Amino acid sequence: MSKKEEMKIEDLPGVGAATAEKLKDAGYTTLMAIAVATPGELVEVAGVGEGVARKIINAARGNMEMGFFSGEDLLIKREKIRKISTGSKAFDALVGGGFESGSITECFGAFGSGKTALAHQLVINGLSIDESGDPQSYSIWIDSENTFRPERIKEICDNNGLDALKILRNIKVVRAFNSDHQMMCAEKIADLIEKEKIDVKLVIVDSLMAHFRSEFVGRGTLADRQQKLNKHMHALMKVADTNNLCVYVTNQVMSRPDVFFGDPTAAIGGNIVGHNSATRIYLRRGKKDTRVAKLVDSPHLPDGECCFQITSKGIEDVN
Repeated sequence: MSKKEEMKIEDLPGVGAATAEKLKDAGYTTLMAIAVATPGELVEVAGVGEGVARKIINAARGNMEMGFFSGEDLLIKREKIRKISTGSKAFDALVGGGFESGSITECFGAFGSGKTALAHQLVINGLSIDESGDPQSYSIWIDSENTFRPERIKEICDNNGLDALKILRNIKVVRAFNSDHQMMCAEKIADLIEKEKIDVKLVIVDSLMAHFRSEFVGRGTLADRQQKLNKHMHALMKVADTNNLCVYVTNQVMSRPDVFFGDPTAAIGGNIVGHNSATRIYLRRGKKDTRVAKLVDSPHLPDGECCFQITSKGIEDVN
Protein backbone atom coordinates (compact mmCIF):
# COMPACT_ATOMS: atom_id res chain seq x y z
CA MET A 1 0.00 0.00 0.00
CA SER A 2 1.55 3.30 -1.06
CA LYS A 3 0.54 6.88 -0.53
CA LYS A 4 -0.68 8.92 -3.49
CA GLU A 5 0.76 12.04 -1.92
CA GLU A 6 1.99 13.15 1.47
CA MET A 7 -0.97 13.79 3.71
CA LYS A 8 -1.23 14.45 7.43
CA ILE A 9 -3.99 13.46 9.82
CA GLU A 10 -4.88 17.14 10.25
CA ASP A 11 -5.59 17.33 6.50
CA LEU A 12 -8.47 14.85 6.72
CA PRO A 13 -11.98 16.38 6.49
CA GLY A 14 -13.57 16.96 9.88
CA VAL A 15 -10.26 16.62 11.73
CA GLY A 16 -9.09 19.71 13.56
CA ALA A 17 -6.17 20.08 15.93
CA ALA A 18 -8.13 18.80 18.94
CA THR A 19 -9.55 15.78 17.07
CA ALA A 20 -6.13 14.96 15.63
CA GLU A 21 -4.66 15.02 19.13
CA LYS A 22 -7.36 12.64 20.41
CA LEU A 23 -6.73 10.26 17.52
CA LYS A 24 -2.98 10.24 18.10
CA ASP A 25 -3.40 9.73 21.85
CA ALA A 26 -5.57 6.69 21.09
CA GLY A 27 -2.88 5.20 18.84
CA TYR A 28 -4.15 6.35 15.43
CA THR A 29 -0.89 8.02 14.47
CA THR A 30 -0.85 7.15 10.74
CA LEU A 31 -3.25 7.31 7.83
CA MET A 32 -3.08 3.52 7.58
CA ALA A 33 -4.29 3.14 11.17
CA ILE A 34 -7.29 5.38 10.39
CA ALA A 35 -7.96 3.74 7.02
CA VAL A 36 -8.38 0.29 8.59
CA ALA A 37 -10.39 1.54 11.59
CA THR A 38 -14.15 1.23 11.96
CA PRO A 39 -16.50 4.23 12.36
CA GLY A 40 -17.45 3.02 15.83
CA GLU A 41 -13.83 3.11 16.96
CA LEU A 42 -13.35 6.71 15.82
CA VAL A 43 -16.64 7.77 17.37
CA GLU A 44 -15.48 6.34 20.69
CA VAL A 45 -11.95 7.79 20.77
CA ALA A 46 -12.44 11.12 18.95
CA GLY A 47 -15.96 12.04 20.05
CA VAL A 48 -17.15 12.74 16.48
CA GLY A 49 -20.43 11.69 14.89
CA GLU A 50 -20.72 8.49 12.88
CA GLY A 51 -21.12 10.42 9.61
CA VAL A 52 -17.97 12.44 10.26
CA ALA A 53 -16.11 9.25 11.25
CA ARG A 54 -17.04 7.65 7.90
CA LYS A 55 -15.82 10.73 6.00
CA ILE A 56 -12.51 10.62 7.88
CA ILE A 57 -12.01 6.91 7.15
CA ASN A 58 -13.02 7.25 3.47
CA ALA A 59 -10.63 10.17 3.01
CA ALA A 60 -7.79 8.18 4.56
CA ARG A 61 -8.60 5.21 2.35
CA GLY A 62 -8.82 7.45 -0.71
CA ASN A 63 -5.29 8.62 -0.05
CA MET A 64 -4.00 5.04 0.07
CA GLU A 65 -3.73 2.59 -2.79
CA MET A 66 -5.57 -0.30 -1.15
CA GLY A 67 -4.89 -2.60 -4.06
CA PHE A 68 -3.67 -6.14 -4.53
CA PHE A 69 -0.10 -7.37 -4.24
CA SER A 70 1.47 -9.84 -6.62
CA GLY A 71 2.90 -13.09 -5.31
CA GLU A 72 6.35 -11.73 -6.16
CA ASP A 73 5.76 -8.66 -3.98
CA LEU A 74 4.76 -10.86 -1.08
CA LEU A 75 7.80 -13.08 -1.60
CA ILE A 76 10.02 -9.99 -1.32
CA LYS A 77 8.14 -8.94 1.82
CA ARG A 78 8.59 -12.42 3.29
CA GLU A 79 12.35 -12.06 2.86
CA LYS A 80 12.23 -9.37 5.57
CA ILE A 81 10.71 -11.79 8.08
CA ARG A 82 12.91 -12.11 11.17
CA LYS A 83 13.37 -15.38 13.08
CA ILE A 84 13.89 -15.65 16.84
CA SER A 85 15.72 -18.76 18.02
CA THR A 86 14.25 -20.88 20.79
CA GLY A 87 17.72 -21.89 21.96
CA SER A 88 17.23 -25.48 20.77
CA LYS A 89 18.34 -26.46 17.26
CA ALA A 90 15.72 -29.22 17.12
CA PHE A 91 12.96 -26.80 18.16
CA ASP A 92 14.17 -24.20 15.62
CA ALA A 93 14.09 -26.82 12.86
CA LEU A 94 10.54 -27.77 13.83
CA VAL A 95 9.30 -24.18 13.35
CA GLY A 96 11.31 -23.37 10.24
CA GLY A 97 14.34 -21.69 11.80
CA GLY A 98 12.72 -19.98 14.78
CA PHE A 99 9.59 -18.07 15.75
CA GLU A 100 8.88 -15.70 12.87
CA SER A 101 7.92 -12.05 12.92
CA GLY A 102 4.76 -10.65 11.38
CA SER A 103 2.44 -13.20 13.01
CA ILE A 104 1.27 -14.78 16.26
CA THR A 105 2.80 -18.00 17.61
CA GLU A 106 0.82 -19.78 20.32
CA CYS A 107 2.16 -22.39 22.70
CA PHE A 108 -0.39 -24.23 24.85
CA GLY A 109 0.04 -26.91 27.46
CA ALA A 110 -0.53 -27.89 31.07
CA PHE A 111 1.33 -26.21 33.93
CA GLY A 112 4.99 -27.22 34.00
CA SER A 113 5.10 -27.91 30.25
CA GLY A 114 7.63 -25.15 29.60
CA LYS A 115 5.54 -22.29 28.19
CA THR A 116 6.92 -19.60 30.50
CA ALA A 117 10.42 -21.10 30.51
CA LEU A 118 10.41 -20.77 26.73
CA ALA A 119 9.19 -17.17 27.09
CA HIS A 120 12.18 -16.32 29.32
CA GLN A 121 14.52 -17.66 26.64
CA LEU A 122 12.76 -15.92 23.76
CA VAL A 123 12.66 -12.57 25.56
CA ILE A 124 16.49 -12.65 25.61
CA ASN A 125 16.95 -14.01 22.09
CA GLY A 126 14.61 -11.32 20.76
CA LEU A 127 17.06 -8.57 21.71
CA SER A 128 19.38 -9.10 18.70
CA ILE A 129 22.48 -9.28 20.93
CA ASP A 130 25.68 -8.43 19.03
CA GLU A 131 29.14 -9.98 19.42
CA SER A 132 30.05 -7.61 22.24
CA GLY A 133 26.96 -8.64 24.21
CA ASP A 134 24.97 -5.43 23.65
CA PRO A 135 21.23 -5.76 22.81
CA GLN A 136 20.21 -4.02 19.59
CA SER A 137 16.43 -4.26 19.98
CA TYR A 138 13.73 -4.52 22.65
CA SER A 139 11.28 -7.13 23.92
CA ILE A 140 7.90 -6.46 25.56
CA TRP A 141 6.28 -8.79 28.10
CA ILE A 142 2.56 -8.40 28.93
CA ASP A 143 2.31 -10.26 32.23
CA SER A 144 -1.19 -11.41 33.24
CA GLU A 145 -0.16 -14.11 35.76
CA ASN A 146 2.86 -12.52 37.46
CA THR A 147 5.21 -14.99 35.76
CA PHE A 148 8.10 -12.76 34.66
CA ARG A 149 11.18 -13.39 36.81
CA PRO A 150 14.20 -11.08 36.38
CA GLU A 151 16.29 -13.50 38.45
CA ARG A 152 15.66 -16.19 35.82
CA ILE A 153 16.89 -13.78 33.15
CA LYS A 154 19.97 -13.14 35.30
CA GLU A 155 20.60 -16.88 35.70
CA ILE A 156 20.44 -17.47 31.94
CA CYS A 157 22.68 -14.46 31.26
CA ASP A 158 25.24 -15.44 33.91
CA ASN A 159 25.51 -18.95 32.47
CA ASN A 160 25.92 -17.64 28.92
CA GLY A 161 28.45 -14.87 29.56
CA LEU A 162 26.01 -11.97 29.15
CA ASP A 163 25.63 -8.81 31.22
CA ALA A 164 22.25 -9.32 32.91
CA LEU A 165 21.69 -5.62 33.63
CA LYS A 166 22.21 -4.70 29.97
CA ILE A 167 19.72 -7.36 28.95
CA LEU A 168 17.11 -6.41 31.55
CA ARG A 169 17.21 -2.74 30.51
CA ASN A 170 15.89 -3.69 27.07
CA ILE A 171 13.03 -5.83 28.37
CA LYS A 172 9.87 -3.82 29.02
CA VAL A 173 7.35 -5.52 31.31
CA VAL A 174 3.78 -4.44 32.05
CA ARG A 175 1.53 -6.18 34.57
CA ALA A 176 -2.03 -6.58 33.27
CA PHE A 177 -4.59 -6.79 36.10
CA ASN A 178 -7.71 -7.62 34.06
CA SER A 179 -8.76 -8.36 30.49
CA ASP A 180 -9.47 -4.71 29.64
CA HIS A 181 -6.05 -3.69 30.93
CA GLN A 182 -4.44 -6.50 28.93
CA MET A 183 -6.21 -5.36 25.75
CA MET A 184 -5.17 -1.75 26.33
CA CYS A 185 -1.53 -2.78 26.80
CA ALA A 186 -1.58 -4.58 23.45
CA GLU A 187 -3.14 -1.57 21.73
CA LYS A 188 -0.52 0.78 23.21
CA ILE A 189 2.48 -1.13 21.83
CA ALA A 190 2.45 0.73 18.50
CA ASP A 191 2.25 4.02 20.38
CA LEU A 192 5.24 3.01 22.54
CA ILE A 193 7.29 2.14 19.46
CA GLU A 194 6.38 5.43 17.80
CA LYS A 195 7.03 7.67 20.81
CA GLU A 196 10.26 6.07 22.06
CA LYS A 197 11.60 5.27 18.57
CA ILE A 198 12.65 1.77 19.58
CA ASP A 199 13.00 -1.41 17.55
CA VAL A 200 10.75 -4.01 19.17
CA LYS A 201 11.37 -7.51 17.86
CA LEU A 202 9.21 -9.56 20.24
CA VAL A 203 5.97 -9.21 22.22
CA ILE A 204 5.06 -11.87 24.80
CA VAL A 205 1.61 -12.32 26.33
CA ASP A 206 1.79 -14.73 29.27
CA SER A 207 -0.86 -15.87 29.51
CA LEU A 208 -3.40 -14.98 26.87
CA MET A 209 -6.56 -16.43 28.45
CA ALA A 210 -5.99 -16.15 32.23
CA HIS A 211 -8.11 -13.01 32.75
CA PHE A 212 -10.71 -13.89 30.11
CA ARG A 213 -11.16 -17.30 31.71
CA SER A 214 -11.66 -15.91 35.24
CA GLU A 215 -13.85 -12.92 34.35
CA PHE A 216 -16.30 -14.64 31.97
CA VAL A 217 -17.84 -17.61 33.74
CA GLY A 218 -20.68 -19.71 32.34
CA ARG A 219 -22.10 -20.20 28.87
CA GLY A 220 -24.15 -17.02 29.11
CA THR A 221 -20.99 -14.89 28.95
CA LEU A 222 -19.29 -16.88 26.18
CA ALA A 223 -20.36 -14.60 23.31
CA ASP A 224 -19.11 -11.47 25.09
CA ARG A 225 -15.84 -13.16 25.97
CA GLN A 226 -15.18 -14.34 22.43
CA GLN A 227 -15.99 -10.91 21.01
CA LYS A 228 -13.47 -9.22 23.31
CA LEU A 229 -10.92 -11.94 22.69
CA ASN A 230 -11.31 -11.55 18.92
CA LYS A 231 -10.64 -7.82 19.20
CA HIS A 232 -7.57 -8.52 21.36
CA MET A 233 -6.15 -11.06 18.90
CA HIS A 234 -6.69 -8.69 15.98
CA ALA A 235 -4.82 -5.94 17.84
CA LEU A 236 -1.90 -8.33 18.37
CA MET A 237 -2.00 -9.41 14.71
CA LYS A 238 -2.02 -5.80 13.57
CA VAL A 239 0.97 -4.77 15.68
CA ALA A 240 2.86 -7.89 14.52
CA ASP A 241 2.24 -7.19 10.84
CA THR A 242 2.72 -3.41 10.80
CA ASN A 243 5.92 -3.50 12.89
CA ASN A 244 7.38 -6.80 11.61
CA LEU A 245 7.66 -8.21 15.14
CA CYS A 246 6.96 -11.63 16.61
CA VAL A 247 4.04 -12.11 19.00
CA TYR A 248 4.36 -15.13 21.29
CA VAL A 249 1.32 -16.01 23.41
CA THR A 250 1.01 -18.77 25.98
CA ASN A 251 -2.33 -20.45 26.49
CA GLN A 252 -3.94 -22.63 29.12
CA VAL A 253 -5.60 -25.96 28.41
CA MET A 254 -8.61 -28.01 29.41
CA SER A 255 -9.40 -31.72 29.37
CA ARG A 256 -12.06 -32.71 26.83
CA PRO A 257 -14.51 -35.21 28.36
CA ASP A 258 -15.58 -36.53 24.94
CA VAL A 259 -12.11 -37.89 24.11
CA PHE A 260 -11.77 -41.52 25.23
CA PHE A 261 -8.59 -42.46 23.38
CA GLY A 262 -5.41 -40.42 23.08
CA ASP A 263 -4.56 -37.12 24.73
CA PRO A 264 -7.73 -35.24 25.83
CA THR A 265 -5.82 -31.95 26.30
CA ALA A 266 -7.11 -29.02 24.23
CA ALA A 267 -6.31 -25.32 24.18
CA ILE A 268 -8.94 -22.95 25.50
CA GLY A 269 -10.20 -19.91 23.61
CA GLY A 270 -11.90 -21.87 20.83
CA ASN A 271 -11.60 -21.07 17.14
CA ILE A 272 -10.96 -17.38 17.83
CA VAL A 273 -7.47 -18.17 19.15
CA GLY A 274 -6.89 -20.99 16.69
CA HIS A 275 -7.68 -18.98 13.56
CA ASN A 276 -5.73 -15.91 14.65
CA SER A 277 -2.57 -17.81 15.60
CA ALA A 278 -0.47 -18.53 12.52
CA THR A 279 1.57 -21.18 14.33
CA ARG A 280 0.27 -23.39 17.14
CA ILE A 281 2.51 -25.59 19.29
CA TYR A 282 1.46 -28.08 21.95
CA LEU A 283 3.95 -28.46 24.83
CA ARG A 284 3.99 -31.36 27.28
CA ARG A 285 6.34 -33.11 29.66
CA GLY A 286 8.56 -35.86 28.26
CA LYS A 287 10.78 -38.50 29.81
CA LYS A 288 13.61 -37.68 32.25
CA ASP A 289 12.82 -33.98 32.75
CA THR A 290 12.54 -33.25 29.03
CA ARG A 291 9.77 -31.39 27.23
CA VAL A 292 8.07 -32.27 23.94
CA ALA A 293 6.98 -29.63 21.42
CA LYS A 294 4.42 -30.73 18.84
CA LEU A 295 3.65 -28.48 15.88
CA VAL A 296 -0.10 -28.82 15.37
CA ASP A 297 -0.81 -25.97 12.95
CA SER A 298 1.24 -23.86 10.54
CA PRO A 299 0.42 -22.24 7.18
CA HIS A 300 3.51 -23.70 5.49
CA LEU A 301 5.24 -26.24 7.76
CA PRO A 302 4.45 -29.95 8.17
CA ASP A 303 3.30 -31.36 11.51
CA GLY A 304 6.05 -32.76 13.67
CA GLU A 305 7.52 -32.83 17.13
CA CYS A 306 10.85 -32.54 18.93
CA CYS A 307 12.33 -32.79 22.42
CA PHE A 308 14.13 -30.08 24.38
CA GLN A 309 15.20 -29.48 27.95
CA ILE A 310 15.16 -26.59 30.40
CA THR A 311 18.51 -25.97 32.10
CA SER A 312 20.29 -23.21 33.97
CA LYS A 313 21.48 -21.94 30.57
CA GLY A 314 17.94 -21.72 29.19
CA ILE A 315 16.34 -23.86 26.49
CA GLU A 316 18.70 -26.47 25.07
CA ASP A 317 18.72 -29.63 22.98
CA VAL A 318 18.41 -32.93 24.83
CA ASN A 319 21.82 -34.45 25.51
